[in-house]
Amino acid sequence: MKVCVPVTANGQVDPRWGRADRVAVAEIADGQISDWQEFTVGWGVLHDQGTEGAHHARIARFLMDNKVQAVAVSHVGPGMERMLGSMAIQVIAGLSGDARSAAETAC
Repeated sequence: MKVCVPVTANGQVDPRWGRADRVAVAEIADGQISDWQEFTVGWGVLHDQGTEGAHHARIARFLMDNKVQAVAVSHVGPGMERMLGSMAIQVIAGLSGDARSAAETAC
C-alpha cells in the first residue's frame, strides 16, 4: 500500500497537510516501510495562489501520479476530505509524531 504523509524537516508529521512543504510517499508491505521517498511540494506557498479548487487539483494530481492509496495526517479540512473520498483515498487523521511511524500506522 502507498501512503502519503506530510513531513517536517526533522521527520515529524507536519500538521499542515494542504500547506505542507514536504511530503513522503511510503510503500508499506507487511506492516513495514519497504520504500520511502520525500518530495518538496511547496504546498504552503502554492496554497494561496489561485483558487481552492486549483490547489486541490494540484494535490490530487500528485497523489494520482504517485499512486497513493492513503494519507496519514494530523487533519484535513472538509473540502479536502471530500476530494480524497471521491478519489477513494483513505484518510487516517489524528496522527502526530514520527512520520515513518504514522505511515506504518495507516495500514
